[in-house]
Amino acid sequence: MSLAHPFTTPGMRVLLVLGALWTLPNTLIGLCAGLLGSAGGARAYWSWRECALVFRRWPWGPGGAITFGMVILHTGEDMDGRCLTYEHRAGRCQHPRVRLGDHERAHVFQYLLLGPLFLPLYLLCGGVSVRNPFERAADRYAMSGRGWWPGRG
Repeated sequence: MSLAHPFTTPGMRVLLVLGALWTLPNTLIGLCAGLLGSAGGARAYWSWRECALVFRRWPWGPGGAITFGMVILHTGEDMDGRCLTYEHRAGRCQHPRVRLGDHERAHVFQYLLLGPLFLPLYLLCGGVSVRNPFERAADRYAMSGRGWWPGRG
């Protein structure tokens, strides 16, 4: 299943621009990290599907992807790869793998709404773990196309 993003109407595009301005400090962090990764072989491309600048083959980290604002740093070739959800890794369920790009797009949406508040809230909620409601919401969105915001899906 491939999920579409909600920025298809003119009003939603205005919200996208406002969110992009609001999360610009986070995007700049991602852009700086991506440019550093370019020295190690990372290559950038704009993905309309993910609403983000994606740096593929980012040379550092344990594998997978991390999002900063509207920048995704990805150690692989493309965002179509399948990955386990956080609940699956924690042994709590047996659902199928999800598309990595769909999971990371949910984080882009979260950044667009929270802007500079996202990173402190994300860290306060547990960082990269199954306990983090932002991660559970991104998994839910990747599985169903709904519920990218933490809380009930």
